[in-house]
Amino acid sequence: MQPTLVAVAHGSRDPRAAHTVLALLDRVRELRPRLDVRLGHIELNRPLLSDTLRDATGPAVLVPLLLGRGTHVKRDLPAAAARAGHLRVRIAAPLGPHPLLVEALYERLLEAGREPGTAVVLASAGSLDPDSAADTRRTAALLSERLGGVPVVPAYASAAAPSVPEAVRALTARGHRVAVASYFAAPGRFATASAAAAPGPAAAPLGAHPALARLVLHRYDEALARPGRHRELATA
Repeated sequence: MQPTLVAVAHGSRDPRAAHTVLALLDRVRELRPRLDVRLGHIELNRPLLSDTLRDATGPAVLVPLLLGRGTHVKRDLPAAAARAGHLRVRIAAPLGPHPLLVEALYERLLEAGREPGTAVVLASAGSLDPDSAADTRRTAALLSERLGGVPVVPAYASAAAPSVPEAVRALTARGHRVAVASYFAAPGRFATASAAAAPGPAAAPLGAHPALARLVLHRYDEALARPGRHRELATA
């Protein structure tokens, strides 16, 4: 039996977020129909991760629907796995950085009407964790390459600098047209505020993009292929 894939979403008060995550997991199930795919939220929405793990049996892989190595990935997921003593658990790497994420960001910008040559602010949630910031910077660099070398500036909705409005103003002062890429897995307060700061095109969150569904399965497979003990945290 294949281990259960437990997708771990952050949770949001925005009702669109839960619908978006469910749509993403429907895509995952379409790609791998025989795989048991379940959802658990860290906070704010049901089912909570603790409830999903309590009801699961056998081996499981936690796949964080998170874009970098912040506190939730490093601390909360291992703690939740440790509490689920009846399960054999592996924890996959977060979704980012990865070329499939960059492809989704690129296509969301196209959908929003970004024109060639337009600089981009990569708007993300922000974190005090330096590894999370490094992951966002890496994604910005990869997106810049995908866009032919135009400036892509990482910016944050909270906890880190520059803020999205600050990054927009800095690029505008240098004479650039500016679009905002939404480095968020689903709609929510931070994504909405970031889009509102855009002087030009503002891309939608990554959402249920097909590349994101493929990436969820890639992280699942990657975790299973990695040698070592259960309840370990992937870092790549």
